Amino acid sequence: MKIQRIADYILALAACMCSLSACSGEEHERTLENWQWDGTSPKPETTQAKPRYIWIDATANFPRFANSKDNIREDLQKAKDAGFTDVVVDVRPSMGDVLYKTSYTDQITKLDYWDGPNYRYFERTATWDYLQAFIDIGHELGLKVDAAFNTFVGGTLNPYGLGEQGAVFRDAGKRQWVTTLNLEDGLTNELDLTSTDPTDSRYYGTKFLNPCNDDVQTYLLNLIADLCKYDIDAIFLDRCRFDNLLSDFSDVTRKKFEDYLGVESVDFAADVLQPGTASLPAAPGKYFKDWLAFRAKTIYDFVGRVTDKVHGLNPGIKVGVYVGAWYSTYYEMGVNWASSKYNPAADYPQWANADYQKYGYADKLDCMLLGAYAPASQVYGTTEWTMQGFCQQARKLLQGAVPFAAGPDVGNPTGFENGNAGPAVTNSVDACINAADGYFVFDMVHVRNFDYWKSLKQGIDKYLSTLP
Repeated sequence: MKIQRIADYILALAACMCSLSACSGEEHERTLENWQWDGTSPKPETTQAKPRYIWIDATANFPRFANSKDNIREDLQKAKDAGFTDVVVDVRPSMGDVLYKTSYTDQITKLDYWDGPNYRYFERTATWDYLQAFIDIGHELGLKVDAAFNTFVGGTLNPYGLGEQGAVFRDAGKRQWVTTLNLEDGLTNELDLTSTDPTDSRYYGTKFLNPCNDDVQTYLLNLIADLCKYDIDAIFLDRCRFDNLLSDFSDVTRKKFEDYLGVESVDFAADVLQPGTASLPAAPGKYFKDWLAFRAKTIYDFVGRVTDKVHGLNPGIKVGVYVGAWYSTYYEMGVNWASSKYNPAADYPQWANADYQKYGYADKLDCMLLGAYAPASQVYGTTEWTMQGFCQQARKLLQGAVPFAAGPDVGNPTGFENGNAGPAVTNSVDACINAADGYFVFDMVHVRNFDYWKSLKQGIDKYLSTLP
């Protein structure tokens, strides 16, 4: 698993705590933190088996799969035997190159990984098509094969001095594609943040692209178009978002925001957010809520373009997204993954205005994967940061607009780091699949390393035994 993704979870949890502490008591009572199913919201169908997804991160699994179809077959067979219906194969990791055929960027030949105490690159020497191998083997085994596509990313500056990878490092002309951060010491292109120490607050290993840049969107749509040439069952957009609340503050984005507002000039610092503001501010600028709605609209519009592109090229491919289930702070990423039927301003007046509701993109999708990444001790419950609670809250947020599968990260949250969490893994199936429309687990590398196949099979078998 990439270090940057682990940091995302930690930051999300910290942001959630900060956001809640910034609310008044009355506002806190209105948030989804206290929401429980009241018997009136739609509940998932129970008359047929729901899908079960296992994610296969490109980087973490690269040493296992890059050069070995036999290893792919062995692990897909284990996934099938455990009761999974879908494998989600990451074919564009955060460094931005790909593991499928396209003329728009380079094929990946090496990715970073931990080899015991050593951090190094693993080299791919095989020449066969990585994605096609999963398709051939997966379909032969009766599994659906979905592709995961990291979206608004273009390169990684790998930690501990390992080096840089990705198109934004190879092509100087793509510097303008990289997001601009509103840091305390000024507006900063992420390429200028060169620390390779993950403990440094200025470490930005993954270099995000600016979603407001038209050239970026065109480039990504071309990559997705080539992905549609494969016999895959779905495409899941990962990191289809802004990097964080500090982004994007480029001139390109400022001009689009001014057009959105219908004003001649916006001062980012004074009118939106003071430099260095990374979470809900006590004294936001006059356009702060408009800014959040504008960012959500940017992603909403792009998701619509992707859906139209994919369905136009290959109607048999479903379009979905992966998002973190912590909706109460996900506005920081510029994403409203709820249905447009849900009114976030009623629950979150501190950051959502009336327009924010318009840009809930769930209605545009065929499917959704939610990371219900709670600690191992928080499987059951009714609030955010419990697995079951994440699913129950998503039911309200999505309003039946799109089927969603949800589940845990079984390698990184508290209680999962060192394995030996089999009961929590088994119970996660029960907690999530019965509250959602399916089950999702991240990631195959953790399942393999901690040997959770039996634990997952126990949970899935228990669920299947309840079906008519």
